[in-house]
Amino acid sequence: MIFNSFEFIFLFLPIVWVLYYVLGRIHIPFAKTWLLVASLFFYGYWNPAYLPLILISMLLNYAIGVFLGRNRGGAFRKGILTVGILFNVLLLGYYKYYDFFVENINVVFGEDLVLKNILLPLAISFYTFQQIAYLVDSYRLETKEYNFLNYGLFVSFFPQLIAGPIVHHRQVMSQFSAKESYRIVYENISKGLLIFAVGLFKKVAIADTFAEWANQGYGNVESLTFVDSWFTTMAYTLQLYFDFSGYSDMAIGLALLFNIRLPLNFNSPYKALDIQDFWRRWHITLSHFLTNYIYIPLGGNRKGAVRTYIHILIIFFISGVWHGAGWTFLIWGAMHGFASVICRWWKRAGYRMNKVSAWMLTFLFVHLSWVFFRALTLSDAVIVLKAMFGFNGFYLPSGFVSLFPSLGKEWLRALPFTASSWEIALTMAVGLALVFFAKNSIEIMEQKQNNTRTAIFVSVLLFYSVMQLQQVSEFLYFNF
Repeated sequence: MIFNSFEFIFLFLPIVWVLYYVLGRIHIPFAKTWLLVASLFFYGYWNPAYLPLILISMLLNYAIGVFLGRNRGGAFRKGILTVGILFNVLLLGYYKYYDFFVENINVVFGEDLVLKNILLPLAISFYTFQQIAYLVDSYRLETKEYNFLNYGLFVSFFPQLIAGPIVHHRQVMSQFSAKESYRIVYENISKGLLIFAVGLFKKVAIADTFAEWANQGYGNVESLTFVDSWFTTMAYTLQLYFDFSGYSDMAIGLALLFNIRLPLNFNSPYKALDIQDFWRRWHITLSHFLTNYIYIPLGGNRKGAVRTYIHILIIFFISGVWHGAGWTFLIWGAMHGFASVICRWWKRAGYRMNKVSAWMLTFLFVHLSWVFFRALTLSDAVIVLKAMFGFNGFYLPSGFVSLFPSLGKEWLRALPFTASSWEIALTMAVGLALVFFAKNSIEIMEQKQNNTRTAIFVSVLLFYSVMQLQQVSEFLYFNF
């Protein structure tokens, strides 16, 4: 079950929402239990076989966290913490990276080890990081004695469970304890419906349109030439933006319907003026986790410039590994790591760049790096990049062939798209305008609303989006 499906919008969400507030009036623990059960049902609906996995993970991490939080002394605390972290890392490693390691062992050592073709458990990357942070904070005595209902909701609350944000326990667990969370707040309902409608529209009306062209292009990389390679890569750049942005909006909106405020995870990243600024805007909660639980413990910027640069490379290596089991993701992470090192050195050296140039350079780098993020193999990524720089020829409409006779027919190919080049270019221009110049969803949600106008706006967005739900597509970050 996913947010952009009929069963979620018209069955699951209304039933869970109504009973949540009804039970909240009777007895708050009933409402908590109902929300926890509903969240686990939401998770298990995708694949019931992996429901025991998240339950075991929750129970074990909760038990370790309680032990670490209650026992302030003792020689075994660090050992228990290590066991807890290893459990989470090995669990993630087995399900996400086993086949990747076996493939590379077979290539390097000439072995013939059998792949298990493990189906990646939904959300394992997200709930693993959340629980590691909880264990570390319990060891630091920064957690309180939470009850299991609060902890279970912190891990499995359905708006953020599948693809984030990576929620910190301090951000939400107190909200699950507050009585106010179980009373209807009309302002939260209004804001929640608004941002949910915006996010749904981004996904089904915008992201899925660009997805069609991105898939067509990346599915025919051998035929790509200059123009169509840029169409292909720009389609994916915009698809990923509106897909992830749409999910983040919908998660925040759904949580507000239950009076829960989730942290901001997406803040107009393509408006960034350097790569560090980009990572303060893109997947904000992942950046916070890597900074607080890896970069700072390693020493951060306190051990000299060289060590600082090494620490930056480490966290971006981990970011690449976290996103996917493949060399393309490692290269993508390395690219952002080296770009961040260069950016930091550039600033320390006192160099400056005007805002327009800084923005254009940052966006171009991010755009090129997404090629590795999207390509299925390294060879596909190289083919696409070669096409983008003109090594695979140029597409020209047939009417222009006579103007460029020296190019030869092998340089003149048809675009691998079902839509015309003018339709694609115009749609991309609109998408880029929204990305660069429009207010983002959070800004729209937080501004003072005219109730009538907002109601009409939400109704139009929801009606149009629901009409597009015949073909339900997953969110891209479900794969990570």
